[in-house]
Amino acid sequence: MDGLAVADLRGILAPLNFTAPMAEKPYSYNYEPPLGVPVRNTSEETHEIKILDARAVGDRLSLDREGFVLLRYPTAAKDLYDEAEISSVYYPECARIVKEATGAARVHVFDHIVRNAARMAKGSPIKGYAGRVHNDYTAWSAPQRVRDLMGNEAEALLKHRYAEINVWRPIRGPLLRSPLALCATTLSEENLVGSELRYPDRTGETYVVTYNPGQRWYYFPEMTSDEVVLIRCFDSAREGAARFSAHGAFDDPSTPPDAPPRESIEVRTLVFFD
Repeated sequence: MDGLAVADLRGILAPLNFTAPMAEKPYSYNYEPPLGVPVRNTSEETHEIKILDARAVGDRLSLDREGFVLLRYPTAAKDLYDEAEISSVYYPECARIVKEATGAARVHVFDHIVRNAARMAKGSPIKGYAGRVHNDYTAWSAPQRVRDLMGNEAEALLKHRYAEINVWRPIRGPLLRSPLALCATTLSEENLVGSELRYPDRTGETYVVTYNPGQRWYYFPEMTSDEVVLIRCFDSAREGAARFSAHGAFDDPSTPPDAPPRESIEVRTLVFFD
């Protein structure tokens, strides 16, 4: 967003949670770890950040330049908690959204996360929001995910440009609590730290993010359920594109006390170009 009038954008001061710098490689378990092993070996570091309102420049954002865009795209899905409807209705919609936004030759939708802190607190398997800034894929895990998911096609697909793009939508709006902060073009790769994500059957890797005062963070206040944010978490192109887009929820100090918990769905896609 360097070419935009950033100085003129309104913003709010809010706490963002980063990962504290550490000497050893970060890890976290997505299942019960071995006896005596912590679930994760990282600690948080909170910084008060000016998070800029990007709605004023929403029509000038570029997925290639900024790494994220806001789009209006109402969904035909009636229930975004219904797994069958997500697969049959919402996945094809997300593929169309990403294909139209990128001009990609092919989009493969492969999973999703539904977040609702209230339901999680009542014992539902639905997750709460991710309160530490992160990036879903790394320079290692992005091509590995292509190999995991695309079978015999993988090596041929990896010879061309490919990307991993998330489609993020509030399930109910306007979203007043725990909005999403985003940062792409001012990310320095020295602040992206590969963190092992350990599953029972495999080990993935995400980037945790350490703080840098040169980072600029943005958000889209009061998103509706008719809007989506596309977040580019990886791009194999090394020039002319934002390769990574860190993101995470934050507590907006202007949130009304009676605002309902955030409900959102995030769909992950692999994007292939000719």
